[in-house]
Amino acid sequence: SPMDFEGIKKIILDNKIKIVVVGPEVPLVSGITDFLKSDKELDTSVIGPTKYAAQLEGSKFFAKEFMKRNNIPTAKFCEFTSKTILEGYDFLERIDPPYVLKADGLAAGKGVLIIDNIAQAKEELKQMLLNEKFGEASKRVIIEEHLEGIELSCFVLTDGKYGLVLPMAKDYKRIGEGDKGLNTGGMGAISPVPFVDSKLMNKIKTKIISPTLNGIKKEKIYYKGFIFIGLIIAKGEPKVIEYNVRMGDPETQVVIPRIKNDLLDIFIAVSEQKLNKIKLEIESRSASSIIAVSQGYPEQYQKGYQISGIENVNNALIFHSGTTKKNNKTLTSGGRVLAITGFGNNFVDALRVSYKEIQKIQFNGMNYRKDIGFDL
Repeated sequence: SPMDFEGIKKIILDNKIKIVVVGPEVPLVSGITDFLKSDKELDTSVIGPTKYAAQLEGSKFFAKEFMKRNNIPTAKFCEFTSKTILEGYDFLERIDPPYVLKADGLAAGKGVLIIDNIAQAKEELKQMLLNEKFGEASKRVIIEEHLEGIELSCFVLTDGKYGLVLPMAKDYKRIGEGDKGLNTGGMGAISPVPFVDSKLMNKIKTKIISPTLNGIKKEKIYYKGFIFIGLIIAKGEPKVIEYNVRMGDPETQVVIPRIKNDLLDIFIAVSEQKLNKIKLEIESRSASSIIAVSQGYPEQYQKGYQISGIENVNNALIFHSGTTKKNNKTLTSGGRVLAITGFGNNFVDALRVSYKEIQKIQFNGMNYRKDIGFDL
């Protein structure tokens, strides 16, 4: 388990591991970096922020306050607890729909609700604050203005001194075609993002990336690792929706395959605070990733179905997420089961490859969105 810190320490010692890259958010928010850094027995570099820095993802309120202090554009917001729920109702009355409710803490990508109806918004606020709809995560709820625009994902790797801007990506969070239905951990992604021209890229760097990195330095926040910045482009201007303190899934499956450098060289540079010495080489082709999910996801779903056809995929990368091996068979063991990443001269060609290859795979109740890239 990523939460078994002592178990991880033992693996590091037994295998003389020099660099640990932390993937999931929960151990980061729980302080895995602090634990490994403070252990005298270990001589290990950790790619991942400290517990304090990980609040940029672990607490929406912490992130919003950080943005406010560092003049980083984001949606206007107010925060509420069970004690101030009546003020929350009043606040909802004073703003225009749709209403955006966010659980303050980690909720596995499901803690954001966007609601059109005022009565339903009040009911959901009550469920979150009084009935702990998302457990501890919704003890505090952020209500913010709804921004209209198109979203994209920005990734930065920092060694605490220098930053490296990785390829941009666009992911698709909703379960249904046309971005309808419940939020998921992600149903697909593409990189690069066709509408990001040099003018927009310049705005993102000067208004978002630089102030974020400068804020981390200015506030003396120890941060070696990935920063994911969820952006929305509203009326041509970039604003931050959220931070993650790690790479995001499924964007990772289109961003990392486009980096031609040896990742190990990059991680060593982060460890030694020499990221300024790295010149990123990026694959010019587009990458697209489609996620195959279990029937019923992101709500209740069954596990343990046999997956067939993986061996027939020969023109795409397959990333395993919710799978397990049993008696030499590959079975489903999660909501998001596989990611299929294809390449092409543009995102349309890349998607064509991904869709052709995903059709070779089958499992009971397999579902995937047929419209990734529909809004481009």
